[in-house]
Amino acid sequence: MDQSPRRARPILEPASRPILPRHVRLQFDKTRERWVILAPERVLVPDEISVEVLQLCDGVRSIDAVVAVLAAKFVADPELILTDCLALLQDLADKGYLLTVSETS
Repeated sequence: MDQSPRRARPILEPASRPILPRHVRLQFDKTRERWVILAPERVLVPDEISVEVLQLCDGVRSIDAVVAVLAAKFVADPELILTDCLALLQDLADKGYLLTVSETS
């Protein structure tokens, strides 16, 4: 039985400040002509909206701030964007592709 300590599942909320961990990068892949998320032994291909969200996840902006930028850019309902952003970012955090600033300290 594995006795290694497990990290608690981060629960994201509007005030959370998400950031990609050191071992994960969002970059444009010229070969695929797409944005990709690179992690050890994994490559994820996010859709265009996910890329828009992830490019704003710098550890400085809260999810609320990310939503405000996206709502202004796409002239969309902030509540709908918040719901979608939280679902996307929580899924990535659950899989280890995203942290919050408090987790990196």
